Amino acid sequence: MSLRLKRLIGKSAFYLLLAVIGLYTVFPFYWAILSSLKSGSALFQVDFWPTHPQWHNYVAVFREQPFGRNILNSLFVAVSTVALSLALALAAAYAIARVQFRGRTLLLFVILGVSMFPQIAVLSGMFELISALGLYNNLLALSFSYLIFTLPFTVWVLTTFMRELPKELEEAAIVDGATPLTIVTRVFMPLMGPALVTTGLLAFIAAWNEFLFALTFTLSSDMRTVPVAIALISGASTHELPWGNIMAASVIVTVPLIVLVLVFQRRIVSGLTAGAIKG
Repeated sequence: MSLRLKRLIGKSAFYLLLAVIGLYTVFPFYWAILSSLKSGSALFQVDFWPTHPQWHNYVAVFREQPFGRNILNSLFVAVSTVALSLALALAAAYAIARVQFRGRTLLLFVILGVSMFPQIAVLSGMFELISALGLYNNLLALSFSYLIFTLPFTVWVLTTFMRELPKELEEAAIVDGATPLTIVTRVFMPLMGPALVTTGLLAFIAAWNEFLFALTFTLSSDMRTVPVAIALISGASTHELPWGNIMAASVIVTVPLIVLVLVFQRRIVSGLTAGAIKG
């Protein structure tokens, strides 16, 4: 077998693998869009193209429950979680990456280890804490509780990125009389754009999609976030499950995340690979 033929077979196998992976990841979302345009018995028919699209499913999502309010709730919780995570993680990353003290590596691994606990393991303790603070059925309870899984990741990524920044920048700022806060906000932050975008976007997605804490710490329909609101969509009768409405709601809340990832994809890749190559 010639070298050229081997390269052709290898390239064809590579593109075939990419096609299979792409189909595997995109098809569920495509099927959700397809199902959102069906109603009644048409939901149980296998069609790969909407022959008679039913757009009323998207209208019914907002008409039958306060879904617009639920979207705003999720937006508030996700944005506030990202803001708190990045603010706290920047301070922690500066301390761990640039300040010399005993046990900082152990501290970093402890912070990362916290994120490995399943949510159900800390649910009861977190519920007691939320109740003691008087935040039950309050959106601030979600912003506060989501830090338990967004903060460890943001601290880890920002610490890795901050370690790679030239030490001369910090020394020059100290000579000019800059405080640690000034160094972080005026010197390091402008250089940490890719890492901030990456960690912020991943924290936003995690907070946007979170279900267990949102179900436990909120009670009224006007305080629910979109995952809980979608899970509690009900039909006209007890035994009816409105798949068309559920799929329409799922598409509505997924599209913004896809747009965000596509807009910031270059910075996401730069942030994830920060510190991977040294030289």
